[in-house]
Amino acid sequence: MIVAFSVSPLGVGEDVGEYVADAVRVVRESGLPNRTDAMFTSIEGEWDEVMDVVKRAVAAVEARSGRVSLVLKADIRPGVTDGLTSKVETVERYLTEGGTPRA
Repeated sequence: MIVAFSVSPLGVGEDVGEYVADAVRVVRESGLPNRTDAMFTSIEGEWDEVMDVVKRAVAAVEARSGRVSLVLKADIRPGVTDGLTSKVETVERYLTEGGTPRA
């Protein structure tokens, strides 16, 4: 499964990068495949391990802010691995090859 999530502290002002870095640090230290972009951090693994990492990332932000906003989206697809890479590669292949959309 792939989970894309965003965790932000509430009530700490506009500069939240330091808090978000605490959450991303938890994800990166988990050892699971992950990517962070301007809006979300995506992590790939089995349900229990991914959700545990998300929970710990939220806790890291909550420890310093008291109130947290969490947005989460999940792609639950048993048997698929390396989805973080393969999904993007598929789109890039269509863009490069000028693939025709399916009807």
